[in-house]
Amino acid sequence: MRRFLCLLLLVCGIGVVQATSTQSASAKYVLVLGDSLSAAHNIPVEAGWVHLLEVRLKQMEPGWSVINASISGETSVSGRNRLPALLAQYHPRVVVIELGANDGLRGLPLTDLRGNLAAMIDAARHAGAKVLLLGIEMPVNYGPQYRDGLRAVYADMARDKHAALLPFLLDGVALNPSLMQDDGLHPTAAGEPRVLENVWAKLEPLL
Repeated sequence: MRRFLCLLLLVCGIGVVQATSTQSASAKYVLVLGDSLSAAHNIPVEAGWVHLLEVRLKQMEPGWSVINASISGETSVSGRNRLPALLAQYHPRVVVIELGANDGLRGLPLTDLRGNLAAMIDAARHAGAKVLLLGIEMPVNYGPQYRDGLRAVYADMARDKHAALLPFLLDGVALNPSLMQDDGLHPTAAGEPRVLENVWAKLEPLL
């Protein structure tokens, strides 16, 4: 009897592991790799555009879930270094890359950003994921040469790597003081739904 019970428990245990593995393999994930613009900086997490995306997916695209791997202060090189482990853990169907703002604010060379974005897009596509690249703009005091160069990086990467592109994440938000925090860099909770609409227009065709 004891041998039978042990065997039964062992079989049941194996069944549970298989069911969990099957469920994980069939899950459809959108992985968001970003900085404070995607990490709900200084507002409730529930108000951020990534959480709003999760809510929308549950309503409109059953079976899809969001993994928000965004960290405030993230640069393109740190995102590049973290991405392989995230791809191996979640096997996402879509990777949303929202990085470059902190590179720009620190005045880092655009050639470095270009190389890091290219490596992330290549890694995501090699893992079988589609890629959505979210562009960002620098404040006007950074000068037209740097600002135009930053725009070109995103446009070139999207074209050369065949990735979807949202040219400016904060379109319709950044120039509206009522939708921006006092730092002039991050949306308020009231501005996040508009950010989601910007992203959704480019993300929906990838789902």
